[in-house]
Amino acid sequence: MMSSSHPTARKFAYKALQTIFRTQTFADDVFDIALRDVSLSAQDRGLAFELVYGILRQAILLDWRLDQISRKPMARLPLNVATTLRIAAYQLLFLDRIPESAAVNESVKLIRSQPGHDWGGLVNAILRNLIRQPAPPFPDPHTDPVRAFSIRYSCPPWLVERWIQIFGLAQAEGLCRQTLDIPPITLRTNTLRCTRQALLERLRSEKVSVQDTVVSPVGLTLEKCGPPGHLPVVQEGWCYIEDEAAQLIPPLLDPQPSERILDACAAPGGKTTHLAQLMGNQGRIIALDRQEDRVARLKDNCQRLGIGIVQAFPCDVVSDALPANLLAQPFDRILVDAPCSGLGVLRRHPEGKMFKQPSIIAQSRVTQGQILDRVGHLLRPGGILVYSACSIEPEETTDVVADFCHRHPEFHQDSLAAWVPVNGHTLLNQTGQLCTAWNSWKMDGFFACRLMKTTK
Repeated sequence: MMSSSHPTARKFAYKALQTIFRTQTFADDVFDIALRDVSLSAQDRGLAFELVYGILRQAILLDWRLDQISRKPMARLPLNVATTLRIAAYQLLFLDRIPESAAVNESVKLIRSQPGHDWGGLVNAILRNLIRQPAPPFPDPHTDPVRAFSIRYSCPPWLVERWIQIFGLAQAEGLCRQTLDIPPITLRTNTLRCTRQALLERLRSEKVSVQDTVVSPVGLTLEKCGPPGHLPVVQEGWCYIEDEAAQLIPPLLDPQPSERILDACAAPGGKTTHLAQLMGNQGRIIALDRQEDRVARLKDNCQRLGIGIVQAFPCDVVSDALPANLLAQPFDRILVDAPCSGLGVLRRHPEGKMFKQPSIIAQSRVTQGQILDRVGHLLRPGGILVYSACSIEPEETTDVVADFCHRHPEFHQDSLAAWVPVNGHTLLNQTGQLCTAWNSWKMDGFFACRLMKTTK
């Protein structure tokens, strides 16, 4: 049990969660920006991280539990009161190391430090009831699986219902359960600077617990290392922080030295820099992204990793005029890592469980089709296009690819078996496309396929 009540960590988490819920911004961005303005001890930083991401993962369950004991539903409370209650409830229900008295008392102090109405009495009463009253039973999954899975796994009902309809009860429950997983910290070796074995040995010499990834031949999984961005091997460009599933995408393109490659949706540069590694830092990669700040991050990552063959431009592939040098000659290979719903990476971006709406799937499908149409004519005959998305939804994966091939019969699909390590062939579907959603290796949910362009 901790001796400190950690008021600084709670205040940090409160401010971060207020911003996330008010602006519906990525938690990673809010957390990183907030850290620049405050100095937290390693222990407080760890608790703040646990509170922010844990609450986002469990928000629906927390609200359900609090609604059972409060006369006023969470949805009708001011945001600052709801945030305070979620922080306290998460500690009481999920963090045994936090004393109950500290969780309650610090939360009452926190809400009373805010301007306006004094909600301290209500917060205190609700939290005392939460401690005293036994947990209610979950809804019965046999009679109401949507409500049962929604509450147990803190997934929005619309998404639970959708997954049940598409994948069936068992797989849908598995997908919902995965959204509660804490994603592993995975590194991709920068093979321009070292081998995976050399990276592993250096990390172990620095007392970092690490092991090889199962399928990716260049990945390492870390255990209990703290924020990975602070590791010297990351800062010195020996590696790039990237999930194992994402590491499987660039090799599908099989880029060769001296080739001309287009990465159409490139920032912040994980797959771009991996392509450069596979090319031995020889050739040319044109990298596009619609957001200038993300293009700046891509350039920074290239510099840190020692990559010199990437030319990055801010450009919306759908609506902007393409840079003239893109049209000078066709590309040998094109990667479209498409913007998508992100429903395959909810464990990594749990704020999506609170904010995403069903309409995002149809909207993404339209954009994805437009991107494919726009870049398809930039590929030379005989060239290769790899399409990927961090989604498992049919509309954004198999359907959008089938529609594109129907509109452009000069493109046909290739099986990925030759470009996925043999021990990863269980990740391929019947048509040879990559789908990492159902695996025992704790990867993110990605889809990818490979298209070859023939002459008409």
